[in-house]
Amino acid sequence: MEMQGSRTLPVAQNHVWDALNNPDILKACIPGCNQFELTQPNEYAVVVALKIGPVSAKFTGKVSLMDIVPPNSYALQFEAQGGVAGFGKGTSKVLLTPTPKGCELSYAVSSQVGGKIAQLGQRLIDGAAKSLAEDFFQRFENELLKLYPASATTDAAAMSEEKTHTGTPEWVWLLGAVVVAVGIWFIKH
Repeated sequence: MEMQGSRTLPVAQNHVWDALNNPDILKACIPGCNQFELTQPNEYAVVVALKIGPVSAKFTGKVSLMDIVPPNSYALQFEAQGGVAGFGKGTSKVLLTPTPKGCELSYAVSSQVGGKIAQLGQRLIDGAAKSLAEDFFQRFENELLKLYPASATTDAAAMSEEKTHTGTPEWVWLLGAVVVAVGIWFIKH
């Protein structure tokens, strides 16, 4: 599965970078995440409980950060195993670009799944990934606004004037793809 997109956030680039590198924030934002803990530099142990269609499983795995260029970008490599439900693995690239109103988060995700989850069909998997990504990005933006409320009030009017995208924001799809990829990785491992 391939997914890419971008999302404008009403928070400064360095604040978004800090949040993307905070295991507690990520744990709170990833749907079904029970564990997101640093195990060694740039590597995290992850446990996520997911339900995709009729398949429910607890996935365990790891997320590794690579090609880190603070506060601009990094790449993620993830893999997860969910027992008989299957597995998932993949990569993601995240790029942060400062804007006059905050920061643009751009992403590209490539993932593979196997096992029972892969048997569900691409449309169901894609739909679940998009839903999970939407949930993650909504949670992530809410966490950012809790941490940096001044940014929200200062940039709220400007953000609403610039909003030209209708439907689901791209960043939601990205996060969903990351969550699905992590879930798939957990299923695979």
